[in-house]
Amino acid sequence: MTQSPLAREDVAPRGAVARAWSRFSGQSSAGKGAAYVSLGSLLLVVMAAVTKDLGARLPSFELNFFRNFVGFLFVLPVFARDPGEPFRTKRPFMHFTRGALGAAGNACFFWTITHMLLADSMALQFSRPLFTIPLALVMLGDAGNIRRTFVSIVGFAGVLLYARPFTAGFDPNAIVGAFGSFFGALVIISIKQLSTTEKPRVIMFYYAFWNSALSLPLALWAWIWPTPWEWPPLIFIGFLGIVGQGMITKGLTLGDATALAPLDYSRIVYAAALGYLLFGEIPGPWSLAGMALVVAASIYLVLTEKKRAKTAP
Repeated sequence: MTQSPLAREDVAPRGAVARAWSRFSGQSSAGKGAAYVSLGSLLLVVMAAVTKDLGARLPSFELNFFRNFVGFLFVLPVFARDPGEPFRTKRPFMHFTRGALGAAGNACFFWTITHMLLADSMALQFSRPLFTIPLALVMLGDAGNIRRTFVSIVGFAGVLLYARPFTAGFDPNAIVGAFGSFFGALVIISIKQLSTTEKPRVIMFYYAFWNSALSLPLALWAWIWPTPWEWPPLIFIGFLGIVGQGMITKGLTLGDATALAPLDYSRIVYAAALGYLLFGEIPGPWSLAGMALVVAASIYLVLTEKKRAKTAP
């Protein structure tokens, strides 16, 4: 008996998925890590694109709150076996400080998504290593060197190119993005301090909780009720944010972080492509020059930091 066309169409996709999964399972840990990081980066850019689309009507503060709150709901199941674990923390004030810094940084990031080109906002987010180096030197006593300091200065020049402060096209939104990266660098410093006594999942819980709680007042101040059609994408951006960041973290644990970290910068390429396809955005020469300096300096600092950490006693 011959198989009906409908049955064959039902079998083909399943076979394709099985073959794809088989190829993925056969990859080395490094290959799987690269796949996770690349896919996670893409999901975060899709989240940013959906956010930008919603930002045509809804305030960025409100979008930031939904991203944080939905993410917090996805964190709660981690403590299903021991709901009281987060409340046994030894450093509640430090958790609050880290949450406040994260809330400020995320507010700046969502502002740039809705007020700048998608690729520009993504590139500015990656300028965090430029701030992390001097902050770690001052707050943690980490050793620095002339080369890394010079590269940081070059990266800051890239941020200035985005803002164009000495031209008629001055864009203050780039300064907002730089502040977001500054707060993000402070978050990284605080994580280093918290990790000496706190478990990662407890750090994650309080970060999500305080981000949600502290972003709510600004969201209520600028609140516009979403339409029935806007509720699903609002929930979707929270889901994409958690899953995308989780996949990147998973990928970095599977492979060599030094080799995989630059793959996360593919977000800028994805953002440029989606910005053009969905919003007709084409970065200008100032944006491209700033992007080149920020990305090159940040990648150099990330790679040298990973190598320095490996050789440190």
